[in-house]
Amino acid sequence: MKIFLTNQEKNLDTHLHELMSCKVMEFDRNKLTAKTSIEQLTTRKSLNEIDLNFFFNYFIFPSNVMVHKTQWAIENRSMRIGDTIVQQVFIPPLKEISQKIIFGVRINSIIREPRRVGFSYETLEGHVERGESTFTIEEEEGQLLFKIRTFSKPATFLTRLLGPVFSVPYQAYCTRKALQNVKSRISIG
Repeated sequence: MKIFLTNQEKNLDTHLHELMSCKVMEFDRNKLTAKTSIEQLTTRKSLNEIDLNFFFNYFIFPSNVMVHKTQWAIENRSMRIGDTIVQQVFIPPLKEISQKIIFGVRINSIIREPRRVGFSYETLEGHVERGESTFTIEEEEGQLLFKIRTFSKPATFLTRLLGPVFSVPYQAYCTRKALQNVKSRISIG
């Protein structure tokens, strides 16, 4: 994790290259807190009719919450297992007057099933959270659902200490914003 007062968007390539050599944090999934958040998507299209390029290019969070750079984008290809993502999170969620926190994650699975698509990643050393997040869009009983499933816990003493009053509420806020963002990109009135 690195903290900046200036926006690092122009330097994300450099940060990404540094993070590509970082290891995934070790964790026991059974000792992590599991949480699933779901948003129903309103559309007449089926899963295979929706353009999911934004989704598989990780444009899940609104840009005032997080900006990112992916390994597959700089290598001009599609997502692969083992790819790294650098994330710049804005706290508070205002690009101009916020702390900019840089950390990374690594893709550990890509899901392409007839009724379920998505991917998951694990946190890299230095991340504020330890664990795994899975993002899926699923077709269930004629409905499309966007799901975020996390297995995580604070990775540092400071985040464990501040978690109940800061990290957990901010993480819940970011999750809500991601759910709303994906819904707005897919849903049709």
